[in-house]
Amino acid sequence: MQNPTLELQIQTLPDGPGVYQYYDKEGKILYVGKAKNLKKRVSSYFNKIHDTAKTNVLVKKIVTIKHIVVPTETDALLLENNLIKTLQPRYNVLLRDDKSYPWLCIKKEPFSRIFATRRMVKDGSEYFGPYTSFKTVNTILELIKELYPLRTCNFDLSKSNIESGKFKVCLEYHIGNCKGPCEGFETLENYQKQVDAIREILKGNFKESMKDFKKVMTELAQNMHFEEAQKIKEKIEVLENYQSRSTIINPKITNIDVFSIVSDESAAYVNFLQISHGSIIRSHTMEIKKKLEETDEELLELAIIELRERFQLLSREILVPFMVDLGENIKVTVPQLGDKKQILDLSIRNAKFYRIEQLKQLQIVDPDRHTNRIMAQMQKDLRLPFEPRHIECFDNSNIQGTNPVAACVVFKDGKPSKKDYRHFNIKTVEGPDDFASMTEVVYRRYKRLLDENQALPQLIIIDGGKGQLSAALKSIDELGLRGKIAIIGIAKRLEELFYPGDSIPLYLDKKSETLKVIQQLRNEAHRFGITHHRDQRSKAALNSSIESIPGIGEKTMLALIRHFKSVKRVKLATEKEVSDVIGLSKAKKIVDFYNSIKE
Repeated sequence: MQNPTLELQIQTLPDGPGVYQYYDKEGKILYVGKAKNLKKRVSSYFNKIHDTAKTNVLVKKIVTIKHIVVPTETDALLLENNLIKTLQPRYNVLLRDDKSYPWLCIKKEPFSRIFATRRMVKDGSEYFGPYTSFKTVNTILELIKELYPLRTCNFDLSKSNIESGKFKVCLEYHIGNCKGPCEGFETLENYQKQVDAIREILKGNFKESMKDFKKVMTELAQNMHFEEAQKIKEKIEVLENYQSRSTIINPKITNIDVFSIVSDESAAYVNFLQISHGSIIRSHTMEIKKKLEETDEELLELAIIELRERFQLLSREILVPFMVDLGENIKVTVPQLGDKKQILDLSIRNAKFYRIEQLKQLQIVDPDRHTNRIMAQMQKDLRLPFEPRHIECFDNSNIQGTNPVAACVVFKDGKPSKKDYRHFNIKTVEGPDDFASMTEVVYRRYKRLLDENQALPQLIIIDGGKGQLSAALKSIDELGLRGKIAIIGIAKRLEELFYPGDSIPLYLDKKSETLKVIQQLRNEAHRFGITHHRDQRSKAALNSSIESIPGIGEKTMLALIRHFKSVKRVKLATEKEVSDVIGLSKAKKIVDFYNSIKE
């Protein structure tokens, strides 16, 4: 499917946070933006006339929309900043300068200073962030200042300088904000303990600090100091929303390329992220049609070689989900934990979203092809001799043994065919016997289809394990249909699929489309059966315990039972409560009838 229409691209966008990129007909980048909800944000460009002429011109030029999915809104902000600075889109004005988001730095020096900066210097200092809001940075610095007395001067506090008495304590020492390491009043060991505690806060581990803050806030509020309590409350809110680490920018990771692959029966989707100086500066996903039974390893190796040539990538290290052979000059890393694993997971996530969008677009443009693909997949997964175009699923419903009923739901081409659904009241079985009920229902269903010369299904699904499947097989054998219709049972607990004569169940991948269709069938049968069962119970309750009230029909009483849940409650209800359900004149008859019985 070459370049789908804009409308189709928008329809299949995800609902999560991310960054979108607009391209013109020549493939030039026009605009980069961030979104809390990609689908809503991008749609808003195309469903109204904009206030500014510039935006209206931009919208007319858009031909292709690309996007990158990220875990949080903060990540979307940071990625937008990276991409605008790297790609320099024509219609982005605000972030095209060389300013970056602020970091918090723990300086590599004796008696480390902690301060906010926009510049990252590779001198061994530690950097935390970047932060998308200076309010967050200032709140964290204020918190640190309140909890730990650190120096604010920029003196070189080497051991020799302190011992020679080169520095004198300043006002900060006298007002209690610093313990005077410049004159040797505080040991380096003690100071470093404080820096270690601050490092934990910057990593996001500030449970203890939060407890102290909340305690102080409560005490202030109890002592009627509401303004001070409010200030602390605001600080707590900033800290609760604090994201300590970003997947998008990581100063520990330098120039690396990340590749991941997601595949199905017909195609593979390879995502690539380019990391430069710790920042994601490019994302690209490509689709590879499968010709033979190629493995993911083979396909990923080919894709990496092609992408490195296309984008002229020179990095010496790549991150991948499994080992690939790319020669001796490239270091191949398969991360298991930590920051690199997070970036690889982000790449896999983008590949998955791309695959879902392609399938959605295909489903809209060519629904038959989508159905054919699912049918072929189900035939393969369930080891069937032919595609299950017509599937029927049976479910029994008897709660506490009353009013046993069964339901049969029908799916054609993977979709519900509601006009073919059938309810069954159990006729030949006394009491709650699920197995005998299943035998009766399956026999009645297919005896009728045979008698009326109607089309039989290719697959029957029985909601239940081995026992239910065996019960259904009795009827299939009796009707001479064994071998003509495939039949399987699905056990509720572990989603095990049982086949006739096979004691070992089949387990499908929890994410497979085949299992999703089977679960949808089972849930639909359950819903359809329970609805009918409730109706039967209501009627039974009606017939067994409601006296014949003059002028009141069965439908009226059924509506009351559904509303009040029992006959006893109907009897105890006031005239107003009954009239709210069925109207004043009928309510009067019912209340008068019950009052006359009491008398």
